Amino acid sequence: MTDAVEEFVKPNDQLTSFERLEIYNRQYWFRVLDSFYEDYPGLRAVLGERTFIKMAEAYLVKYPSASFTMRNLGSRVEKFLRQEPRWAGKKQSLALEVARFEWAQIVAFDGEAKPTVGIAELLLTSTRKVKLGLQPYLTLLALDFPTNDFVLAVKKHEALRGEASNAMDSAPRVAKINKVPLPKPKKTYIAVHRHNNAVYYKQLELEAFALLCALHKGETLERACDRALRRASMRIDWAKKVEEWFENWSALGWFCHPVTKSRSRQSHNEFQ
Repeated sequence: MTDAVEEFVKPNDQLTSFERLEIYNRQYWFRVLDSFYEDYPGLRAVLGERTFIKMAEAYLVKYPSASFTMRNLGSRVEKFLRQEPRWAGKKQSLALEVARFEWAQIVAFDGEAKPTVGIAELLLTSTRKVKLGLQPYLTLLALDFPTNDFVLAVKKHEALRGEASNAMDSAPRVAKINKVPLPKPKKTYIAVHRHNNAVYYKQLELEAFALLCALHKGETLERACDRALRRASMRIDWAKKVEEWFENWSALGWFCHPVTKSRSRQSHNEFQ
């Protein structure tokens, strides 16, 4: 083993080749942990700092980085929590949703973007024939908690805590910043996406969510609208509302030409 290491790592006057490799190994491990820590502030808030660190170490042992980029570290966090529910305990449902939501943000940050389909192109095609794909970086989530508000509150809390910590040297007293309370159940529909190189999450009405999911499944625009609005209240001017939705979604660049059926099935789970 030592001979093999010496072929790649040279010793110096203080350390052997193996000792130098050990230092690099520890530094890499801490860097991976640090990256994972930064990617999941919401999950940290749900599990607690100590439990999260232990969970992160167990996760990275089971699913070590196999990519040239640390971006993909958390791709199997939700799967891991399902396999080992002991880490979240009674907070399992919330932990799974937060993990799914925070992974969606990573996807939105640098996921693939395809050429967009705008309103002008839609108007040239019959609604009975037109099919639309959704950008690969966009994830639709049906959640049982207002997870988006919770994670946003956690990030603001961490920013305030950092400011308070920096002020300790100059201020004799700093008010205690309470932890963000865990959210209560509330059905929430959101789209996690990016616009102008920034990540956003947009809350959706149930009908809007259903319409977008139907489009993603390969339905025509006409059939997607029919499915989404079949049980909707007739007191609302849905034609006007749908028009407003599409103007907004098109302006955000959400639409692209649909992908093949096989690829669509592979990504469908992200939209549930």
